[in-house]
Amino acid sequence: MRVFLTPFLLLAFLTLPLAAQNNHVLIAEQNAPAVVAINVVKNDGSTFTGTGFVLTPDGLIATSRHVAENALYMNITFNNGAVSGEAVSVAAAGNVDLALLKINARNLPYVTLGNSDTVLPGQNITVIGNPRRLQNTISSGLISQVRKKSDGVIWHQISAPISPSSSGSPVFNAQGEVISVAFASYKGEGNQNLNFAVPSNYLTELATAAGYVLPGAKAGAAPSEEATNPFIAHLQKSWQILKRLFQKI
Repeated sequence: MRVFLTPFLLLAFLTLPLAAQNNHVLIAEQNAPAVVAINVVKNDGSTFTGTGFVLTPDGLIATSRHVAENALYMNITFNNGAVSGEAVSVAAAGNVDLALLKINARNLPYVTLGNSDTVLPGQNITVIGNPRRLQNTISSGLISQVRKKSDGVIWHQISAPISPSSSGSPVFNAQGEVISVAFASYKGEGNQNLNFAVPSNYLTELATAAGYVLPGAKAGAAPSEEATNPFIAHLQKSWQILKRLFQKI
């Protein structure tokens, strides 16, 4: 047993930088097809583009509330260039910047929601969005802080770069689960990467209140052993990397 474990553990430590880099690559590969551009014509005739992500195979989509507000018409563009029929707003949260849209579809790729109650400052994150309409742009950063507003609402402050048209972008943890939804930035001279996101548990609550069942949502779930033990998590990720390398030989 010792003969087997020693080289495996050595490889695990040697692949620490590769594992950190590979996380973002895997998250992008697995989730980019579920991230969409939301094309909006507002009631005043102006146009607007935001970001959203698919929650269910039959076309339930999450975005920021301000993306869908005062919309005369909306449709969805997927990362393969396909454009949906009309998207209809089916729910909006009153106290946070979240909304749900629905299109008629089947067998769509979709994301998995994580439990945002377990999010801690310093966590690595990956964001997939459409900044300046550059669809499926990948950025990374940290949870800079978990902030509680005076009204009790929680915000995630994030350091990942966010630009216009990225409202509604999913923020992923290291396990590839959506833990929040980007919606705002502090702009102005001297401000750098002061961005904010709505925790995913608010989204789970909104979907439940609207009568939707989300596959794989983890709101309120206890942290997994992998989430609480970084060494075990790293070993599992290293093994996944090895399997991917073997498959390419």
